[in-house]
Amino acid sequence: MRRVVITGQGSINALGRTVPETLEAFKEGRCGIAELDIRDVDRLAIRIGGQVREYDPHEQFNRQQIALYDRFTQFTLIAAAEAITQSGLSFSGELAAQSGVVLGTSGGGLNTQDENYRAVYEDGKNRVHPFVVPKLMNNAAASHVSMEHNLKGPSFTVATACASSNHAMGQAFNLIRSGMSRVMITGGSESMLCFGGVKAWEGLRVMSKDACRPFSANRNGMVQGEGAAIFVFEDYEHAKARGAEILAEVVGFAMTSDAADIVMPSKQGAARAITGAMKDAKVNPSEVGYINAHGTGTAANDKTECAAVAAAFGADADQLMMSSTKSMHGHVIGGTGAIELLACIMALKDGVIAPTIGYEEPDPECALDVVPNEARDAKVDVVLSNAFAFGGLNAVLALRSV
Repeated sequence: MRRVVITGQGSINALGRTVPETLEAFKEGRCGIAELDIRDVDRLAIRIGGQVREYDPHEQFNRQQIALYDRFTQFTLIAAAEAITQSGLSFSGELAAQSGVVLGTSGGGLNTQDENYRAVYEDGKNRVHPFVVPKLMNNAAASHVSMEHNLKGPSFTVATACASSNHAMGQAFNLIRSGMSRVMITGGSESMLCFGGVKAWEGLRVMSKDACRPFSANRNGMVQGEGAAIFVFEDYEHAKARGAEILAEVVGFAMTSDAADIVMPSKQGAARAITGAMKDAKVNPSEVGYINAHGTGTAANDKTECAAVAAAFGADADQLMMSSTKSMHGHVIGGTGAIELLACIMALKDGVIAPTIGYEEPDPECALDVVPNEARDAKVDVVLSNAFAFGGLNAVLALRSV
């Protein structure tokens, strides 16, 4: 089994257009959630989100590219370029053949779908652009990243709702440590902040109208976000041989199914994923210093996740720090685990724990140390990143400092 390390990271989200901007926002405990600026927002009951603001695709892409790239693909390509540039890799020959892309998304080209449903059903048009299908398909972002960077190895997209990114990164991890691939570009993206996307989530009645307050007793729901985070996962020996800067090591991954309910989370399923990731990483609960929580700000998620962590860690839960950065960037659905992995790497590399902002009232059912409101300096050597999706699909990654 080969060791797997991270040698590049890139992001665009409500907190920043790059990784350094995002990490600075994490350290400041800055909130990227605000009033939405989208078409027909006045018809929505939920009017806030973690939106990438003042974004002009024409500053990044030409007209022909924009005709092919949905907003979620645009975000992916921007983040992938930052990550691959940081890694210092270029792909040709044998390396290109042994390198691929695994990305997570839930909705794919939802903006494209929304626009074209409007055109057909509201405006009465009988024709749509010939590129609608290749623009909206869930694998569009992965395919464009592979073409842009000449990645000819295993490439595909994972769609498991809010666990999509963690599942994708787990597959990338396994592809490298099994020896099938040498380098994998991985992570996830989402852009659901269009009228149809927000309206659909309104129907679930799990959304907050004012703020995301994970683990706080007065929390009242989740807040959607958008964006992407992309990483370069690389065989350790390959990275070492070329003198690459190593940001962190991926040491464990586990995934479980609740097999119980399509929307209600399960303590047992989540706990099995957490325990499985530690077992795969060959670490004891006492070695884990920080968890980036799924932490959506809903009553069902927060109390179930805290109970699962308490069950998996036992007495060691008292020494554990756990925060939800969704309080700052919103719930990026299929891209959320990737953006949250940035906070995990920051904890390992910079010794800074991102806070759970908006925390106002202690909840006895969420009695863990949730790093309320302010970032904290702390040395940690092992971290976990939790993702628990609708459908009862759970995915947990373990990382170690190098």
